[in-house]
Amino acid sequence: MPVDTLLKVETTGKWTSGVQTSVKVRSFEPFIVDEPTDLGGADKGPNPVELVLAGLSSCTSVMIAIIAKEQNFTYDAVNFSNSGELDLAGLMGAEGVSPHFQTIDFTVGISTSESIEKLQQLQDEVEKRCPVMNLLRDAKIPVTSQWVIN
Repeated sequence: MPVDTLLKVETTGKWTSGVQTSVKVRSFEPFIVDEPTDLGGADKGPNPVELVLAGLSSCTSVMIAIIAKEQNFTYDAVNFSNSGELDLAGLMGAEGVSPHFQTIDFTVGISTSESIEKLQQLQDEVEKRCPVMNLLRDAKIPVTSQWVIN
């Protein structure tokens, strides 16, 4: 029996004021997306690019859970730390300057008794299959990732 392999994801949003948007995902309570005060917002929630980095962490976490099970890789905890740099000139309309991330640094710390070799196999497969990681890399954003055993 054929299985539909396409997953449709939907959100809704409504401008509330200033640079704020109320976003709704599935049946969850709406949340505010805003900018910090130094970027003209009221700092009532994360901004869109912070959510992209949060998406990278959470998507990687999902893929670790799936792929670790496939590879019989055991772990007790995972933590993520990431940062990205944007050129604000691009946001302000400077010609030839991209408004998206210029670089992203991404660190995964994993508590495990598995070998470095097995961690490398996990990292390779997770990064190959993680939708958010691939979205960023396909956009030609340099993503430097470091996976370490805690």
